[in-house]
Amino acid sequence: MDTSNPTDAAVPNAPQVSPSSAIPPEELDRMTDDIIAALKTVYDPEIPSDIYELGLIYRVDIDDNRNVAIDMTLTAPGCPVAGEMPGWVENAVASVQGVQNVQVNMVFDPPWDQSRMSDEARVALDMW
Repeated sequence: MDTSNPTDAAVPNAPQVSPSSAIPPEELDRMTDDIIAALKTVYDPEIPSDIYELGLIYRVDIDDNRNVAIDMTLTAPGCPVAGEMPGWVENAVASVQGVQNVQVNMVFDPPWDQSRMSDEARVALDMW
């Protein structure tokens, strides 16, 4: 189940729940909310906003066995924490009740830009 939602322009990373999942809808909703909450605990040390609100999470996929695959990027490929941040994301999401395994994939296509940031991140970074 892909939890990206390209139709929700107000929230670039809003989750989308697939109706074909074998996971009961209530559990899937809880897991999705808890995964997003976990992602919001991970910060780029140089930017005072979490990676979810910055739009660094491109895709979150929960399969029927409760394995989670995440595609993420960085604000710049040369980010000093590039080697560490995927581990931070993996650890945060692995702590969510019901999640079996977590795979974090670092991607740079499409390149990140400020249009992926939520309004919350724009306020935090004074980028209005």
